Amino acid sequence: MVNRLLLLGFILYGLFLTGLLTKAGGLLALMAPFLVYLGVGPLYSPDKIRFKISRILSADRVSQDTPVTVNLEITNEGSRLEEVFLEDRVPAGLEPADGAASVLTSLEPGESVRWQYTLNPKRGYYWFQGVKARASDPTGLIVKQEFLPTEGRLMVMPYTVRPKRIAIRPRRTKVYSGFIPARTGGPGVEFFGVREFQPGDPPQMINWKSTARHPRAFFTNEFEQERVADVGLILDARQRSYSRVKEGSLFEFAVLAAAALAESFLSDGNRVGMLVYGRVVDWTFPGYGKVQKEHILRALTRAGPGKSEVFDKLENIPTRLFPSHSQLIFISPLIKQDCETLFRLRARGYQVLVVSPDPIAFEEKELQSHPDFETGKRIIILERELMLRELRRAGIHVLNWEVNIPIHQAINSTLGMRPYWYH
Repeated sequence: MVNRLLLLGFILYGLFLTGLLTKAGGLLALMAPFLVYLGVGPLYSPDKIRFKISRILSADRVSQDTPVTVNLEITNEGSRLEEVFLEDRVPAGLEPADGAASVLTSLEPGESVRWQYTLNPKRGYYWFQGVKARASDPTGLIVKQEFLPTEGRLMVMPYTVRPKRIAIRPRRTKVYSGFIPARTGGPGVEFFGVREFQPGDPPQMINWKSTARHPRAFFTNEFEQERVADVGLILDARQRSYSRVKEGSLFEFAVLAAAALAESFLSDGNRVGMLVYGRVVDWTFPGYGKVQKEHILRALTRAGPGKSEVFDKLENIPTRLFPSHSQLIFISPLIKQDCETLFRLRARGYQVLVVSPDPIAFEEKELQSHPDFETGKRIIILERELMLRELRRAGIHVLNWEVNIPIHQAINSTLGMRPYWYH
């Protein structure tokens, strides 16, 4: 608007000055259209902007990559607006996939305008702040702007898949019945041992071979009890552990793995807690069932990699948050310095499982054009294989997940099988 007025003033001043100096009436007559143009602006200038705004989302809680439709309705409660530009302030990180978040129109008093657009949001929390309105006269000389607050919230959670039952065997279990062998005789499926027959034991459980060797006593088969356990998920959110390429961040795959593991263990009745370890420590207190699943998904929704001098090293994990001799699952691409901390956790009696999204396979496509790609790839693969072999030798079960394979397939093919230390 200021530029237009300056240009218009410069033209009028030039015509007037030139007309006086040259005494040419035609030049002075040329000023008339510009004066009319200048007078139209104040005549049709907009009054104070007064709008009633309504924003409706098709859903305020969705899974990742689920389309969300935003419907807006704006009613003019003031005077006539010859030209008004309305723009919904879309939160950072969201872009309309279909339709536009803005509209240019004219509004009579009491008239409404409606439009919609579609979002394909990624994981995270998003807050809509309001609508920016810019009204002007037909000439564009007088412009009035107003920001009209109207709140809205969108929560995009990571989608979950339920893999098959994961074979774990922590040293301590809970008292409730479940699917994890408890190293204790009782009702179960797998054979545990033989003991003397006691009144009340079903006759079909008698071990006749052992009884035949001891004619004065009866012996009965005993099976291993299966119970639930405490499972602690540790999601590595340190910025140094992740790299970023054009397709996105490896951290998103780590979040996907954490959601799938939580779904599996909670569905089997275990008590699950989660620690997001990165810029801050975000602790989700252990719990059971669908309520706990909601808490974990909300924590994963707000999780993001960050840098912190305090939590830069894995050795600062607050292990007191996890019950003694429970099952710990560490979800991280892994760096060399993490091995010592994982060894210490294993030595303290924790059963440790590592789910590691493979950063080499993830970055391979982006680095293939480098002249030393093949040599560097062989070196870094050897280094990673040596690191994973050290962890396995310490009794730590490791899933090296190539992220081009769906997480439930990787879990079913590796973690569904009982490792060598299971028995």
